[in-house]
Amino acid sequence: MDHPIILFDGVCNLCNSSVDFLIDRDPEARFRFASLQGETGQNFLLKHDLAPQAMDSVVLIEGETVFVRSTAALRIARRLPFPWPLFSIFLIIPALLRDFFYDRIARNRYRWFGKRESCRMPTPELQARFLD
Repeated sequence: MDHPIILFDGVCNLCNSSVDFLIDRDPEARFRFASLQGETGQNFLLKHDLAPQAMDSVVLIEGETVFVRSTAALRIARRLPFPWPLFSIFLIIPALLRDFFYDRIARNRYRWFGKRESCRMPTPELQARFLD
């Protein structure tokens, strides 16, 4: 697949807002999206040996390479227009340290940002960008 795929928590308000943010900054429609809870997202997780029920992270799939947590987020930023690629400088920080902070947000995302009853349904204009 030519497009990087982003798997996200489809019921998380923070995650859905992040997808909206990415769509707004990706006018060339490079990214494709699928929710972690959906069949497509679950199939990608299984294909890449990631535990479907334990995913508490954004997942970026570039070809056959998979990135999770802070590495995924920073590699996504690298593909956005200026100034967002500047954030990829944080890739020089060891993932263990970056993920410490990422995990604190991920663990509290429902409490801090809320949760939806169901996964987002893309508008007809955005349907082609979603794999579910």
